[in-house]
Amino acid sequence: MVAIAPLLAENAACVPAVSRSRARLHKPKNKMQKTLFHDYRGYSVRPSAHRLPDGYFSADLLLERSNALAEKMQYRFYSLGYFDKEIEATNFSREWAEDWINSKG
Repeated sequence: MVAIAPLLAENAACVPAVSRSRARLHKPKNKMQKTLFHDYRGYSVRPSAHRLPDGYFSADLLLERSNALAEKMQYRFYSLGYFDKEIEATNFSREWAEDWINSKG
């Protein structure tokens, strides 16, 4: 790992819960980016990593939540951290998502 963007103070104290969700692998057309989708506490969690020109991987995240009374809400987070390996970036995004969801309720 090269550098990690600091978590918001409210996220620092979160303890991730054990995820009992189903994960499914999505194979995008771009071989530079892989995504692992799973559902966590009512959110669709889509962590991703993409290779930067310098060879490192940026950890990115898309969260979606559907509400019966409202339209689908999306939260996008870019460059949560930079990593030497793609799997490290993706795992970091997934863990960060669970922390964020736990802090929001």
